[in-house]
Amino acid sequence: MRTPALLLLLLAAAPVWGQPAEPYWQAEVPARIHDPSTLVREAGRYWMFATGPGLKAYWSTNRHHWHPAPAPLPDLPAWVRDVVPDQRGYYWAPDLIRGDDRWLLFYSVSSWGKNDSAIALLTATNLGTPAAPARWTEAGIVLRSHRTNDFNAIDPAAFRDADGRLWLTFGSYWSGIKLVELDPRTGWRLTHAPLHSLAWKEAIEAPFLWRRDTNYFLFVNWGQCCRGTNSTYEIRVGRAQHVTGPYLDRDGKDLRHGGGTLVLGTEGRFIGPGHAGILRDGDREWFSFHYYNGADRGRPTIAVRPLNWDADGWPVVGPPEAD
Repeated sequence: MRTPALLLLLLAAAPVWGQPAEPYWQAEVPARIHDPSTLVREAGRYWMFATGPGLKAYWSTNRHHWHPAPAPLPDLPAWVRDVVPDQRGYYWAPDLIRGDDRWLLFYSVSSWGKNDSAIALLTATNLGTPAAPARWTEAGIVLRSHRTNDFNAIDPAAFRDADGRLWLTFGSYWSGIKLVELDPRTGWRLTHAPLHSLAWKEAIEAPFLWRRDTNYFLFVNWGQCCRGTNSTYEIRVGRAQHVTGPYLDRDGKDLRHGGGTLVLGTEGRFIGPGHAGILRDGDREWFSFHYYNGADRGRPTIAVRPLNWDADGWPVVGPPEAD
């Protein structure tokens, strides 16, 4: 998520509470959605967060129709302008995971083309209901990058490994995608936890980790986002036996050296897919991503498709399904 042009795509009329979405297999909500978080479920509701003023939040009871919820961070935290002086409360690329006893909502504070950035954290005991919205607590900075660093602290994605340890992937351009271990109770970086390098490409960002059987999968974006129908985003993947890597693509090339097997590129009106997430719901897995809708002037929109696995254990994103 790298360009102020995104503001032109996302700043539109506020969605109406309860307005119906298009059919579920397209999973299109009544708003402009960019950088969707991993979908989660609590008390019969599905939840999604996204880039926007104060962070955007949506819930659904049936995965057909999505409804806007109050912004988790309507007020600017005191520390934000010390990190990014021109920041006005427009936050990027949130991600959500359940900690030991609370929800952990990570988000990015940055500005276009600079790595004076921070990944920060909100916490809540529950995600709320229409009658009783969640009460989010601002927990401050988890990780920060400066212009003297060779990485950019944006695009967080949280993940639990097979041993229950909590990790955060992040990164955009510079030296690529990083991984750091967190305290599963607080969501804070563990003391002296090192940064692990997972992947690099000239234009890379938006990592996401997933575990299947004994393998770990790292999904990343290559290319340029935020240009409407001119966007070149595509989703790539590598596989590893350990969460810290090395992640290799289908041809055995290390993602740290430019490897990455194509998972999903532009298909028809689904232009520039990016910011992957996976929801395991019952015995099915669903692959979420945003794309620039070629049938709607490049409007950024979320899609959800079935996720399958081929005979060699690599992910295959299914086509949009009919009702």
